[in-house]
Amino acid sequence: MISVENARVLREAGLHWHPVSGDSFRIERPDFDSDVFTVSEMTIEAHEFDIGTILGFNGTTEWALDSLALEHALWLPREDQLRELLRGTFRSLHRLAAAGYRVEVEVAGESTAFDAADASDAYGAALLALLTRSA
Repeated sequence: MISVENARVLREAGLHWHPVSGDSFRIERPDFDSDVFTVSEMTIEAHEFDIGTILGFNGTTEWALDSLALEHALWLPREDQLRELLRGTFRSLHRLAAAGYRVEVEVAGESTAFDAADASDAYGAALLALLTRSA
C-alpha cells in the first residue's frame, strides 16, 4: 500500500478520488492515525450529494461515526489503481537488486524512472511527476 505521506502529496497535487468498493482510506482527524478503512457496500458506502461525496458508515454501533465528508478522508490507492492512473505512459515495473522497485514511464518520447522501497510508492512518484507536469 502507498505510504500515507505519498498519498497526501498526490492529493495536494490534484489527484481526485471517486470512492468504489475495495478502496482503502484513512480518516484525517486526530485519534485515527493508525486506522485504515475499506469502502464496502456492506459497511462503508460512498453517497453522492449536490454538496459532494459523503462516506456513510453502516452499522457502526461500537463508535459514533455515522458519516464523513470526502475531504476528511485520505485515499490510499492500491498498486493496480496507481498503474491504471499512469495510463499509456506506463512502460515497466522492475524489482531492484538492492531492494526496492523501479517504475518507468514515457512522456513525449522521453523515458523516466522512479525508484522506491515499495512498488506502490514508485508508482506514486511517477504519477506525481505526471500530475505536476500537467499542472
